[in-house]
Amino acid sequence: MSRRTRFSQAAVAVSVIALAAVGCGKSSTDTTSDSKKSSSGYTGKGIGLAYDIGGKGDQSFNDAAYAGFQKAETEFKIGGRDIEPQDGESDADKVQRLEQLAKSGYNPVIGVGFVYAPAVKEVAAKYPKITFGIIDDEQDKAANIADLVFHEEQSSYLAGVAAAKATKKNHIGFIGGVDIPLIHKFEAGFDQGAKSVNPSIKIESQYLTQTPQEGGFSSPDKGKDAAAGQIEKGADVLYHAAGLSGQGVISEAASKKVWAIGVDSDQYAQSSLAKYKDWILGSALKNVGGAVYDLAKSVVDGKPLSGVVRGDLKSGGVGFADSNPKYKALTAVVAAVDKAKQDIIDGKVTVKTTQ
Repeated sequence: MSRRTRFSQAAVAVSVIALAAVGCGKSSTDTTSDSKKSSSGYTGKGIGLAYDIGGKGDQSFNDAAYAGFQKAETEFKIGGRDIEPQDGESDADKVQRLEQLAKSGYNPVIGVGFVYAPAVKEVAAKYPKITFGIIDDEQDKAANIADLVFHEEQSSYLAGVAAAKATKKNHIGFIGGVDIPLIHKFEAGFDQGAKSVNPSIKIESQYLTQTPQEGGFSSPDKGKDAAAGQIEKGADVLYHAAGLSGQGVISEAASKKVWAIGVDSDQYAQSSLAKYKDWILGSALKNVGGAVYDLAKSVVDGKPLSGVVRGDLKSGGVGFADSNPKYKALTAVVAAVDKAKQDIIDGKVTVKTTQ
């Protein structure tokens, strides 16, 4: 039976780590222990996590998932294993990775990213007693699958409001990693939010690649080049939804002393981006870590989530980070973002998911 829940309200801090290169499908962390039995009857080895393109260390999407993984391990005193992706891998590689985790007794097993949809569907059918989660996709329907999705357009709307209030040139930019419907939601919300402040604002838009396999989510150099082009055209606030490629956007924005807006995690707080943080205005948050944690908790508690579990502004599943003191000092920007957030929560504003 499908169950719905709000994502955890508590922020899940992302642990920043230095990564060495990992091999094809290699486990980057393995805190495996004997199967544990809780008072609820949980007997799994812990959480199995399979990363999306870009892997751990992207300071964004994958690292947010890892933060939830770590929090659940610590709080529930269970083991865990997380596995890196490989470049140019096939769906068969993803199937093998998830089967490896399920066969080893990890529960839940979570695919980080929509690219895992076919693999989750196939492997979940073979292991009906294990709960599977997939982040950013809701096409898989089964009693043992939880579709962990978000209203990304809502947090992107707040990013658009912030950008339109902070720009000095009435000229801003959006950089998407891959030209796909999921990232279109980010752009649609951003544009709508910006135009709610200034209907005539100029908005640059660029997608780095047409497919994930071309590196749109994993190529900081592509992000840097795109940012340089938009800044040259006159944009002075850039919002990215590009995973690891977004590091290039942020570094280029900082070097040219224009604002960048991060995505998924609070990128101002990431140590590897510390040298650029003065120019990170804020970040459109997606509580991927909370989703991972909540799914693990539901399994440990013996009440596994299934069906569509969607995070929004009201539940704390998405939001806008205000860690930068320079952002907080921009009182007109802060007031506009706070008002927009409340208007969305109250139903006064409905954010579009397409242009």
